[in-house]
Amino acid sequence: MAALEYRFHDKDILVTACGRIRMHRKKINISTDMAAQRLGIKEVDDGIWIVSFMHYDLGFFDNKEDCVEPVKNPFAPEKL
Repeated sequence: MAALEYRFHDKDILVTACGRIRMHRKKINISTDMAAQRLGIKEVDDGIWIVSFMHYDLGFFDNKEDCVEPVKNPFAPEKL
């Protein structure tokens, strides 16, 4: 199986066995389900990064926070 490439991202980063990525000396919780997977990260604003897996955007990371805020689920049913 070929390694994932993130050509349109600034860099790719490996999720640790405990489900975290390390950025700017911070440990950001992702999920243990993503352990050993490569994620793409791209700075979309000053200090704001988007975190992606394959073709899916998982959420945004702010340099001031230690977590990823999820993006809206495109597969979720719409509220009436």
